[in-house]
Amino acid sequence: MRTLLCLCILIVSLPLQAVDLVVVQKADRTMTLYDGNREIKRYHIAMGDSPAGHKIKEGDQRTPQGRYILDYKKEDSAYYRSIHISYPNAADRLRAKALGVSPGGQIMIHGENPNSQLSPEEQQAFNWTNGCIAVTNKEMDELWQLIRPGTPIEIWP
Repeated sequence: MRTLLCLCILIVSLPLQAVDLVVVQKADRTMTLYDGNREIKRYHIAMGDSPAGHKIKEGDQRTPQGRYILDYKKEDSAYYRSIHISYPNAADRLRAKALGVSPGGQIMIHGENPNSQLSPEEQQAFNWTNGCIAVTNKEMDELWQLIRPGTPIEIWP
């Protein structure tokens, strides 16, 4: 019996395996984590108030589209924890410069709005961010363990 208990504790305490790709489907409001071709986990997400189309300028409430890198983690985020998306890239900056606007920045995957009166599940029913990707705090804890800095993220319409 002790051997079985020890084995169970060992299995429960093993760290989750890091993923090598994150894919966001904006139209479906999903974020899927992959290890190779194997789907690890899928999350329902909230985005900016106007998620359709690619982010063009600061304040447009859009979540960018394209391939970026999840380049660093922020433990003390205003929205629980966050993982930074490497927006804007060179093409985003060039496009914004041609339009005479700021491309914006500080696009993150982050947790819940601490000032909301809604439950975490109710928050996820709405697009409420300024262009970021939001999950519940519990889900953010999972992502924190699964995503390493340098992991690519693809954000599609």
